[in-house]
Amino acid sequence: MAIIHQHEKDYMVLMRGLRELDLRGPYIPSDLVLIGDNSFPLAMNSRGQVPLAASLYGSGRIVVLGHEGYLTAFPGLVENALTWLRGDGSNNLSVGIHKNASAVAGNLSRSNFQIAVVGAVSESPGVGVYVTDAYSVGEDPKDLVAFLKGGGGVLIAGQAWSWTADHPKENTLLQFGGNKVSGVAGIYLSERQFEVECLPVYPQIPASWMAVVLGKNFEDDLEFLLEGVSDFDLQGGSLASEILVHGPLAFPIGTTDDGRVFLAGAYYGQGRVILISHEGFMGRETLAPFWKNAIHWLDEGRQGVVGVLPDHALNVLRMSGLQCEKTNIRKDLSIFVCTAYSDENAEEIQHFVAEGGGLLIGGHAWYWAQTNWGQNPLTDFPGNKILNKMGLSLMGATIGGGLYKAPVPSQVIKDSYHFRELLRRFAGHVTGGEELSAQDEESLKKLGNDCSTYLNMKAHDCSSYRQVMSTLIDIIKKSGMPQVSENNPVIAPRDHLLLKVGTEVFKVCPDPDALLPYLIKNNPLLPVVYNQRIQINVNTAGGAEWISTGLYLSPGMKTYIAIPAEIINKDWKIQIGCQTDFLNADELKRAPCVHEQFPITSEMMQVWNLWGGLLYVVAPPNTQVGGVEVIVQMAVPAPYYKSGKTTAADWSLLRTAPSPWAELEFENIILTVPSEAIWGLDRPDELAAHWDAIMRAIADLAAIPHKFPRKERFVTDVQISHGWMHAGYPVMAFKCTADELVNVQSAQSGGMWGPIHELGHNQQRGCWEFPSHTTECTCNLWSVYVHEEVLGINRAQAHPALNLSERNKRAEDYAKGGRNLDKWDMWVALETYLQLQEKFGWDAFKKVFAAYHNMTNVPNDNKGKMNLYAETFSQTVQMNLCGFFKAWGWPIETSTEEKLSNLPPWTDHPMVQYG
Repeated sequence: MAIIHQHEKDYMVLMRGLRELDLRGPYIPSDLVLIGDNSFPLAMNSRGQVPLAASLYGSGRIVVLGHEGYLTAFPGLVENALTWLRGDGSNNLSVGIHKNASAVAGNLSRSNFQIAVVGAVSESPGVGVYVTDAYSVGEDPKDLVAFLKGGGGVLIAGQAWSWTADHPKENTLLQFGGNKVSGVAGIYLSERQFEVECLPVYPQIPASWMAVVLGKNFEDDLEFLLEGVSDFDLQGGSLASEILVHGPLAFPIGTTDDGRVFLAGAYYGQGRVILISHEGFMGRETLAPFWKNAIHWLDEGRQGVVGVLPDHALNVLRMSGLQCEKTNIRKDLSIFVCTAYSDENAEEIQHFVAEGGGLLIGGHAWYWAQTNWGQNPLTDFPGNKILNKMGLSLMGATIGGGLYKAPVPSQVIKDSYHFRELLRRFAGHVTGGEELSAQDEESLKKLGNDCSTYLNMKAHDCSSYRQVMSTLIDIIKKSGMPQVSENNPVIAPRDHLLLKVGTEVFKVCPDPDALLPYLIKNNPLLPVVYNQRIQINVNTAGGAEWISTGLYLSPGMKTYIAIPAEIINKDWKIQIGCQTDFLNADELKRAPCVHEQFPITSEMMQVWNLWGGLLYVVAPPNTQVGGVEVIVQMAVPAPYYKSGKTTAADWSLLRTAPSPWAELEFENIILTVPSEAIWGLDRPDELAAHWDAIMRAIADLAAIPHKFPRKERFVTDVQISHGWMHAGYPVMAFKCTADELVNVQSAQSGGMWGPIHELGHNQQRGCWEFPSHTTECTCNLWSVYVHEEVLGINRAQAHPALNLSERNKRAEDYAKGGRNLDKWDMWVALETYLQLQEKFGWDAFKKVFAAYHNMTNVPNDNKGKMNLYAETFSQTVQMNLCGFFKAWGWPIETSTEEKLSNLPPWTDHPMVQYG
């Protein structure tokens, strides 16, 4: 059942009993600009313009009509508005009406309201609602704003376009009388005339992709801010965050060469905001000319006090000539300067700006995003709790240092990327055939990323958020989503956008089931099983662990899962989908992200994923749970074999289960492959024995117990994030590798170098690794060991790079080339280890690895670690290997040689022949 958000309920009260609003009369209203979370339109024409709107501010409510004539032209609307403005449960029927709007009083004579015609709100103490035209709020509307904030209701009506014509050099948004009140609540009467129509009254708050996005031309602001500024010096080691500019009154100021924003401004209420996406830059002297301009732009000529929280910013900001002092937020400040790392005073800061203050705020969200895994930077990062409402958000994406050219203001307005504005143009392109410029086409991929980020705000009760979501739903329904696959890859920027956005819209839209047929065209109904009980017995000493359920969910399919109390709100998750690689490629054979995770927070969880996938329970690290079970209400059975549990009879039925993905779980490894790869697997027990032997050998070489603390996982996919395979949990490989993983005969005859190489990566340890030299080298020790000791394939046959002539040539070329350590990597480096193995055997390596398990205070640098390795290996084999390692160009120190001087030297090592 769809949730009805508070604004929708408010809208229903305001429009009760109205079927249409015929605005074709004599009045030409202003088009309204709406910002913030609380403002919402009451009507909208076919061009997306808004003549009437409502909002909340503080404890009060406000309704804005785009022409004062509407106060008498629509008595039913006005009476509804007064009822809503009183507030829920209020018995106060007293209404103050400004004398210049007294005509409205006649229409209310038969109502229950008690009417008083007054000269100002201050003359009507005790009233619950105040009615005025937009021209009579006075030069100082603070009383009316305070009345609204304190819980009063305000009905204000008027148009601003004629005022703008008479005041061509004034800022209509901030200087027009009515905006000094309504703007505080995020509604502005603009200089644009509304195109009148007879409008139907919709059952929900109206939305349109054509809704005007940019509420102002910011050229004059940019000219002021960029006076005397030629570039932005962000050089050095600081990493900034990328800023998402999404509000109608927000605009980019500083961007990288490829258009990513690190500096932005916005209007919010009656005030202004500047955001820099690293707080360190607020104290940078090379940026002082910009900060001087910014402080004066924020101050708006008040010559007030600048309150500065971060110490490092004080000296540079004092160059502005304004009085700067170290202080927290205060009402008497003109400008407040802070960082984005606390939301302690979020509401106070928002009210400070809305009522006319300036805010300079700096900070980045990328480090927070990296260290708060599983949380949503858009909604949970403290700074965004202040900034989102202002139309700006800090993202997890980073921007590196550089010297970035300041834009030319007129060019910014013409060329600048604003995601809402480009989205409107793209919607026009999809729904109305409007042409996109070459520049727009180039920006579509970025637009897809930004839409996805914005949707993560999940601000369902915010009108502008619903506008974006409604626009994206319209686009998807009109164009469909590309049916991406191996045979139908996505390459065009437009298709990238649709694929990215379709995935995200499905997660947040009010009716995902209705959208599903536009997203997934071929989605056959698969047979299901009910109330499957999954036993959970885990000890996650080896890190977070996926617990296989043997179940699959089809694309978009929903299921309920009953959760035991022991794992609720303990960092456990439900995961749908095993392919967890995020793809960032020009050619996509699947969507960039096809898995979904749900934190386990209640006894009954409903879960789904647009792309479907195998179903897992994810146990957090360092957790021990036994004897509990989850119950999955409905799911598709998958071919799932588990050693010691699945019988031959079970397997004969299970291997044809309808899920497209199968899992084979053995003693120390779990393989996830396309189901067709196991249809011919008659003896999974033989495959289990094969993998058990491989994994025990891997453990033997690593000098660890045969039972891994966490089973390794191998997952195959149509496309992976990098390489032919890559290590991790899980190890990722292309799905064509599946046969290599599940065919014992193939492995025993032709080997399986790649998979063991990746499992070797998972055994590498920083204490005996010398990156980047050995990153792609020491993992191959496991490949050689497993091939020789388990598969019976000697090293020369295991990989073509290991035939003897190749090996000898590499060693000779390296020696004759000056034994340059820069060239000592991969196969060259492996030769060093193979020469050691051929002299001292595998047992020496096992003893060396075992010795490292108990070491503390291992050096961090390669030179220190290489000396320690030379010492450890020498002590293990009771032979001084310094000469050997020096012959390979290792930086062996005198102190190491002295420590080993009592051991007999290895004088006939293989490198001696090269002099």
